Amino acid sequence: MRNLVSSLLCSAAFGLSLAAAHAAEFSVTSTDVPAGSKLGQKQVAYGDGCRGQNLSPDLGWQNAPAGTKSFAVVVHDPDAPMQGGWWHWVVYNLPASVSSLKSGAGDYQGNGLPPGAVQGKTSAGSQYWGGACPPAGDKPHRYNFTIYALKVEQLAAKPDDSPERLSKAIAQQALASATFTATYAR
Repeated sequence: MRNLVSSLLCSAAFGLSLAAAHAAEFSVTSTDVPAGSKLGQKQVAYGDGCRGQNLSPDLGWQNAPAGTKSFAVVVHDPDAPMQGGWWHWVVYNLPASVSSLKSGAGDYQGNGLPPGAVQGKTSAGSQYWGGACPPAGDKPHRYNFTIYALKVEQLAAKPDDSPERLSKAIAQQALASATFTATYAR
């Protein structure tokens, strides 16, 4: 009888670990910018020698962990020629009921964002999507699009905090994150 109970317990534990291994992972995708692709002119800045449309891409995420109370989006270029890289977009206080953003949601008024969402300061000092515009002739820059599942409904931050401070506050409240990377050079 004891061997039967041990066998059943081992089978149950094995089944749980298989279920966990097959559970879908938290992930983020974009139809505008598939992972590993090059940013299009829509996502490129307009100004400083760049002639793009300066539109944030659509983003969709799925399989957020249990306990997620809000989301945040951070878009960062680690290859920018300044210490720490360049933050192109920081959005937080996205409700847990939201699982996507449409293309252009990061306009200067935040018209495409759900109520309560906040656009934080970028490295350019703006509070909206700042498209790619790396130095001409530079190697392709990487643009990391990261969605954070947060354990708080409202991030204790101010929109005019530096993007470094906002990113740190977001990371401290994260249950999980999902990232994809795209590139761009001119």
